[in-house]
Amino acid sequence: MADDKICVQVPKPLYDKAKELVDSTDEFSSVDELVEFLLREALGDREEETYTKEEEEEIKERLRSLGYI
Repeated sequence: MADDKICVQVPKPLYDKAKELVDSTDEFSSVDELVEFLLREALGDREEETYTKEEEEEIKERLRSLGYI
């Protein structure tokens, strides 16, 4: 299911600008890849780091020792 894809329509001038960006950089191999990246960024769909309770306590202790908390 994670690999299922659908089509999204965008105005041609916007697509053309996206295509120019893709063609001018090595960051993205296609407009689809650029759009997927931008949507993930805009929607906050990034993997977030989670810490164990021990790691959280260590971080808090470091912040305390620095005077932040």
